[in-house]
Amino acid sequence: MTTSGMNQAPPNILVVEDDRETRALIAKYLRSHACNVSTATDGREMARTMNDHRVDLVILDVMLPGEDGLSLCRKLRAESQVPIIMLTARGEDVDRILGLEMGADDYLAKPFNPRELLARINAVLRRQAVARTASATEGATALSFHGWRIDFRLRELRNPDGARVAMTSAEFDLLRAFCERPGRVLSRDSLLDLTQGRNAGSFERSIDVLVSRIRRKIEPDPQEASMIKTVRSGGYVFTPHVEVTSTNSKTRF
Repeated sequence: MTTSGMNQAPPNILVVEDDRETRALIAKYLRSHACNVSTATDGREMARTMNDHRVDLVILDVMLPGEDGLSLCRKLRAESQVPIIMLTARGEDVDRILGLEMGADDYLAKPFNPRELLARINAVLRRQAVARTASATEGATALSFHGWRIDFRLRELRNPDGARVAMTSAEFDLLRAFCERPGRVLSRDSLLDLTQGRNAGSFERSIDVLVSRIRRKIEPDPQEASMIKTVRSGGYVFTPHVEVTSTNSKTRF
């Protein structure tokens, strides 16, 4: 599933395009790559769909009947942070810049390869997920899951009974990376970048070894892991809901 790198559930994409053939081609391609797709032909249909359904990203054509895509983009951005990718038959820099100034997250000129559109969708959703995680954990002092608590200030892990669980520095950093990104498939490469910074001697197999060690410490049954699951050809995903504890509040994500 190409677009599942940031979320367990397939993303809900709204395609706002008045050309029937283009609209159908985009929808068919994205559905074949595990996206949930809704379509609209103008601003009124777009608004109706967004009122009735959760939308994770909008693909918005510039040239629409009635209110054009740039105006719709500006209005949408004023009331929502949903990612927007603009489509247009015009590729001049001035149009691209104008679309971005209206609040679009990316811009793609027609004609385009559907694979490029999918790549841009993935990139925009990744950026949004990173920003959402950074916002959720900003100022955090600890994270909790299934009764476990990982304390950033003390750099320690405590089990549901409150007992301290011994961890190496590498194990702590990896568990923290998982806790800060629950529900996301994380490749071994990305986990290396997040925890070891591609230091000399870092290699993908070291992530597997650390995951095995952490599982033995937190999983009810390390042989049938339920919290850190292996994703074939993908990496790992941390499944529990996580509660963020900061100096002033608690947040669950």
